[in-house]
Amino acid sequence: MKSIQHRSDCPISYTLDILGDKWMLLILRDMIFAEKESYKEFMQSGEGIATNVLADRLSILETEKFITKKVSPANKKSFVYRLTDKGITLIPLIMEITLWGSAFNPKGGNKELLKKLKKDKEGVVAEFTAKMKERTFKSVARV
Repeated sequence: MKSIQHRSDCPISYTLDILGDKWMLLILRDMIFAEKESYKEFMQSGEGIATNVLADRLSILETEKFITKKVSPANKKSFVYRLTDKGITLIPLIMEITLWGSAFNPKGGNKELLKKLKKDKEGVVAEFTAKMKERTFKSVARV
């Protein structure tokens, strides 16, 4: 597995070492909002990630314990990726990034989600956190 060499002990530098790459955030976005969990599903995202880049970023997220990788119960030749508790703690950050991006790119984004976030951000974060925790629990129970 690939690991990251952290540049310093600065909290911002640590965060950027892991999440500063656009693909990391898009993979996390797909896991949280679209409930994607397989390599094939990540490849179908609109941004067109290369297979080697996807494999590398999933490996880093797994090494850094943001996600787990388990053999798929449906197909023993493939894997499912799920957020860990550490990964789930990123949900509020992802929501903030979503709100910030929508403020400067009003054409993009899920309008219904954005409306909910603007009305009750804490409630939406709690909802997605609970959903991801449930998925994590189910993956452990099934595999």
